[in-house]
Amino acid sequence: MRKLIIDKAAVKHNLAVIKERAAGAAVYGVLTGGGGGAGTVPLAQMLRAEGVGRFAVCEIKEAEALRQAGFVDEEILMLRSTTDREELERLVDLNVVCTISSVDTGLALNALAENRSTVVEAHIQVDTGMGFGGFLVGEPEKILLAYRSLPNVALSGIYTQLHAARPNDPEAKQQLHQFHQVLDIIHTAGFETGTVHAAGSFALLHDDSARFDGVRAGSAILGRCRRTRDDRLKTVGYGEAPLSEVRWLPKGHTVGTDRPITLKKPTRVAVLPVGYQNGYGVERPRESGLLPLLRAWRRSRQRTVRLGEQRARLLGPIGATETLLDVTSLKCSCGDLAVFEIDPLFARGFEVEYR
Repeated sequence: MRKLIIDKAAVKHNLAVIKERAAGAAVYGVLTGGGGGAGTVPLAQMLRAEGVGRFAVCEIKEAEALRQAGFVDEEILMLRSTTDREELERLVDLNVVCTISSVDTGLALNALAENRSTVVEAHIQVDTGMGFGGFLVGEPEKILLAYRSLPNVALSGIYTQLHAARPNDPEAKQQLHQFHQVLDIIHTAGFETGTVHAAGSFALLHDDSARFDGVRAGSAILGRCRRTRDDRLKTVGYGEAPLSEVRWLPKGHTVGTDRPITLKKPTRVAVLPVGYQNGYGVERPRESGLLPLLRAWRRSRQRTVRLGEQRARLLGPIGATETLLDVTSLKCSCGDLAVFEIDPLFARGFEVEYR
């Protein structure tokens, strides 16, 4: 059986780093992508046990899973807006903090709340340069319209998203400057902004100026954000699977599919029942350019699998559902447990186990 192992001690360590960097700001545990592949509910339960009481999601089913698992009083923020009536009904039923990113989304939420004779809580989203959604910084009158014209919506927060290219990114600094301008306009008009948050995982770790009332920690919880040498995070998540076959192949035999190689000598091979369709070898996007590309190529060439205290190198490219290992000089047999690096976000066909 293939297993995805989540190291609880490593998660707690990362959360301690996140809290230290937050310096008292409220921490939103971002659970998008099924908790980054670690499981929405089990990861949320770990975070709650460590004192996190606010969560952020992008799918209604994630919010439903949390409420059904007993997260009754915790704040759940939906990080995307919608005008779909059915979706809005479900969000209100779940007592989720909605996102308003435009006049249309604000009016749709207000109309539904008015029809139900209730008040719905929401945060304003501001687009300072990411482009995924939010009021444009150059149209402050529309943001003020949301504060003035939505009587059935309680605006309890405002947020933006920042670029995460590198520490001290000048573009992110410009985004923060624009965000401050929007906040000043709102305050000058006499309105309270509530909880202000801009920092995601990368900005939280590397830019103190991005820390407002709250921070959003997602990939940093598993140490899977864009990394730097001094971030102090631990990489969380690895795979386990038993070898499905071990055998000798003769000299001249070919192995692999899209780029087959010819064996130059008799080779003992082991079959790891994991391939790129299971997420093995799949990585999150990193920096663009030739140097990062060379680093990625070097990592792929150096990839190994652990068999007990031994290390086995990959033989040929990673396959769709199986990968070959060169075990000519190793002691192993069919059924032995192989341990390998895999990003939980891309892992498929694994049973998740917390240890």
